[in-house]
Amino acid sequence: MSAPVVIFAVGNPSRGDDALGPECYGQLEKWLKNENLAEQFELIEDFQLQIEHALDLQGRQLALFIDAGANTPGPFTFQRIAPTSGAACTTHELPPEAVLQVYVQTEGQEPPPAFVLCIRGETFELGEALSPASEGNLELAFELLQRLCRNPLLSAWEQAALA
Repeated sequence: MSAPVVIFAVGNPSRGDDALGPECYGQLEKWLKNENLAEQFELIEDFQLQIEHALDLQGRQLALFIDAGANTPGPFTFQRIAPTSGAACTTHELPPEAVLQVYVQTEGQEPPPAFVLCIRGETFELGEALSPASEGNLELAFELLQRLCRNPLLSAWEQAALA
C-alpha cells in the first residue's frame, strides 16, 4: 500500500540554488523519521520531472512538488495546481502541472490534489553552492513544510496556500 502523501523534490545538487529541492529532501527525510511521520509520506528525489512520475500519484491523497524557482517571489510560493500542459514557475522542462495531465490521460481520472512549494533561488551556475539568500529561503519554506506534514489534510493545505 502506498503512503497517503507523495512529495517530489526536484533539482540538480551541482547547479547552485537548483539544489534547493534535494537539500529540502534531505532535511525532510530526517525530520519525518525523528517525528515518527515517515510512514505517511513517500519522498521522491530526481533531477527533473518525467512523465513516469505520473505513476507515483496512484493511490495518493495528496501530492507536493518542491523545486527552486529563478523568478519566484521570495522567500517561496505555495499553491495548489491543476492538470495542464502549460508552463510552471520551476526551472525544469516538465512542470508539475504536466505530470498531473499525464496522470489524467493515462489513468482516465483526476489526480490527487497537488501543490507546489517553489523556493526562490538566486544563482544556478554549475559547481556553485547554495547562495546565502536561498539558504534563508529554504529555512522559511521548511517551517511551512513541517506544518504541512504535521497536518496532511487537503483543507489544511488549501488554507496554507491562501495565506
